[in-house]
Amino acid sequence: MKDKPAATNTLTKLGSAFIRKEPFGLVLIIAPWNYPVNLTLVPLVGALAAGNCVVLKPSEISKATEKVLAEVLPEYLDQSCFAVLLGGPEETGQLLEHKFDYILFTGSPRVGRIVMTAAAKHLTPVTLELGGKNPCYVDDNCNPQTVANRVAWFRYFNAGQTCVAPDYILCSPETQERLLPALQSAITRFYGDDPQSSPNLGRIINQKQFQRLRALLGCGRVAIGGQSDESQRYIAPTVLVDVQETEPVMQEEIFGPILPIVSVRSLDEAVDFINRREKPLALYAFSNSSQVVNQMLDRTSSGNFGGNEGFMYLTLPSLPLGGVGNSGMGRYHGKFSFDTFSHHRACLLSHAGLEQLNQMRYPPYTAWSQQLIRWALASPSCTLL
Repeated sequence: MKDKPAATNTLTKLGSAFIRKEPFGLVLIIAPWNYPVNLTLVPLVGALAAGNCVVLKPSEISKATEKVLAEVLPEYLDQSCFAVLLGGPEETGQLLEHKFDYILFTGSPRVGRIVMTAAAKHLTPVTLELGGKNPCYVDDNCNPQTVANRVAWFRYFNAGQTCVAPDYILCSPETQERLLPALQSAITRFYGDDPQSSPNLGRIINQKQFQRLRALLGCGRVAIGGQSDESQRYIAPTVLVDVQETEPVMQEEIFGPILPIVSVRSLDEAVDFINRREKPLALYAFSNSSQVVNQMLDRTSSGNFGGNEGFMYLTLPSLPLGGVGNSGMGRYHGKFSFDTFSHHRACLLSHAGLEQLNQMRYPPYTAWSQQLIRWALASPSCTLL
């Protein structure tokens, strides 16, 4: 990577200041199961492009993809710069005992804390792409069918097993009444009268996740969907209403095709509801008023934000993906991946001679010399003196 020139001041004018992006060294990438190809290869490409060697740990839950990655990648990549490690939590725990120069983990906040604790023993920097409960505020001033189309699509995409999918809707009771038939219309349009037979609706990854999600169907009241079939690990696109904040469906990341609606009386109440919870990975706001969308953006904090849109920002390599607080730290995607896996080395190369020009920076300091140095550094609050 070409060095990036940096500005100089009067004291360093004859030198060369630049930033050199260097590989960290050995990178560990721990990938999730919900998008096992994309969320494995995107960080892998970024780490390799930055010049690192990589130990890749695909998820053992998506077994078929794990097997394919282990077989196919060595056919196309130099095996001296990467390795694929297979196994479950025990093998991952053993892997984390070793020292790496950088770790990227995608998964739950619970496991993210385990990874970060292990990394801290070696002072290893980390990027944590975690989850959370992503709010979706729907303003009274909206087109309910337009909102329903967009929300239903990115809620039920991949059977809801998407880290940036909306986890719940916040809206007034009046908007809920307008939104429910629109959501039913969108679901029918996308998946037909019998969603179970639709080729466009996925299934839950395994029995453990299926049982967890089926239990959440008992929260609140089912307004749309609610059907399930254990033999196929099928859960219908579902909307829950009359949901209480204390119920399990509002306490854990859903990660499935279930969408609770929580009633709020105003934008202010929605903002308060969001801000008293952990910072989400994504936040969405729908309104015909740009002022409402901008207020939600200005008064909240989240890793990513969509105004009148779902997770289409993921299609833009010009935008980073990353969490904040409980939803993670660090970012990647596009050039952000290269930067994440690069050490930004600050460099200043000065002339070996011309020592006479440096005399004023040496002690003893007079009032005049201090004033001159401050002027040369172009900073009245210089901390060197």
